[in-house]
Amino acid sequence: MPIPHSQTIQFVRRGEVVTLSNVPPTRTLLEVLREDLACTGTKEGCGEGDCGACTVVLGEADGEQLTFKAVNSCIRMAHSVHGLALWTVEDLSAANATSQHPAQEAMVQCHASQCGFCTPGFVMSLFGMYQNHVIQGHPITRETAQTELSGNLCRCTGYRPILDAAQKMADFPAVRLDHPTITRQLAKIEPRAPDANTPYRLPGTLAELLIARAAQPNAQLVAGCTDVGLWVTKLHKQFDTVIDVSRVAELRRIEQRNGDLVIGAAATLQDAFNALLQRWPELRTFAARFAGLPVRNSGTLGGNVANGSPIGDSMPLLIALKSRLVLASVRGKREMPLEDFYTGYRQNLLATDEVVAFIKVPLPASAASSSTTSLQTTLLRAYKISKRYDDDISAVCLVLNLTLDAGVVSDISIGAGGVAATPVRAGQTEAALRGQPWSQARVQAAMLTLRAEFEPISDMRASSSYRRQVLGNLLQRFWLESQGEQHINLEAFKLEAVS
Repeated sequence: MPIPHSQTIQFVRRGEVVTLSNVPPTRTLLEVLREDLACTGTKEGCGEGDCGACTVVLGEADGEQLTFKAVNSCIRMAHSVHGLALWTVEDLSAANATSQHPAQEAMVQCHASQCGFCTPGFVMSLFGMYQNHVIQGHPITRETAQTELSGNLCRCTGYRPILDAAQKMADFPAVRLDHPTITRQLAKIEPRAPDANTPYRLPGTLAELLIARAAQPNAQLVAGCTDVGLWVTKLHKQFDTVIDVSRVAELRRIEQRNGDLVIGAAATLQDAFNALLQRWPELRTFAARFAGLPVRNSGTLGGNVANGSPIGDSMPLLIALKSRLVLASVRGKREMPLEDFYTGYRQNLLATDEVVAFIKVPLPASAASSSTTSLQTTLLRAYKISKRYDDDISAVCLVLNLTLDAGVVSDISIGAGGVAATPVRAGQTEAALRGQPWSQARVQAAMLTLRAEFEPISDMRASSSYRRQVLGNLLQRFWLESQGEQHINLEAFKLEAVS
């Protein structure tokens, strides 16, 4: 039987179930909003998830409550919102018909809009913050506002009044959503049936996913579409069949098991990094700089790993943490070190019937462990060098995970990105340091080894010579920080409110 090229989507908007028919599998959510629903308040800016003008908020049922995520609609496939609740900038006054929503009123009172093109996206990011912070009784700090708005760009106003607006939202009377009514409406929407004769499949279990993958090995796998979405918007690619892994229950879980933090491949980048931060709080700045919040809310850790871009930031970190990858198919599962997964530029060992299922990250040894002595210390640092500090792609990413025992390097693992055709482990540099005293002379020698270990390319982000120089410089910075040096990087800078 031929596979149809379009199908129906249902989602909840303004408390009612919206049904859209004949939607092609690669139609974006932004196209559906602007062209099919005439929601032109949601703007098209970059078309690649960079500027935030297209931001909308998605809600998902968690019992009788909702969870909220601001996402970029320009690179989000429309079918991915089947069974979810959706808010656009046009919907906020509808939720509070007598006046502006606090997210809107705060922008007005703080004079936070100029040309207005980016304003709807900022308002929707503020709405997401309002639901996740203000309504929960948590004040929005300046740092929180800066971090969660990093995925929204403004070309004319400057960011101070917008950050002011984020903090001012709590000053207005609370506007609460009717969670039980919305979740009841969501319950009316039937999950997608595991039917091979549909162009956009949303399996709910791992078993369904593996059967679908075996039946349609040429289908395009997607999760948050933060990369595949660009193939659609920039390269104008079309796919006859799509398998979306984002609803697979087993792959959304993050669990601690047998000494590992096991992260399902469909866990969002935001959830995955939050779990990592609970174990390695020193990664906080790196996690926030990975991307803007709307991208972290959509993108998945498994998608980033499977994509295998040499400038993807999660892989150097996972390599330095000695992570292992679990691949699954109807034939069973297999496991390997993450760095062994890649065979060339965007090439890997994944068979046509396999999916990336889980990432296993060994947990740090407890301070109370009998294997840890008072003379043993660990140091983990993740460095990202990019042209723009926030919401930008790395030129070089270097992550170092060091264990010292009485001043001697007992163990070290180094992951690097942007310096080879794949994410890589700096094995030669590790060997040059392992078993040696942790001294300035040893580090300076290892800097030369690290610069010579890879042959980076020159491209729009950096030249080959620059990348080599930066690799060594970052190792020196790591040494300085291990000796207690502070205030030698932008991470030490704290944004202060301007009255």
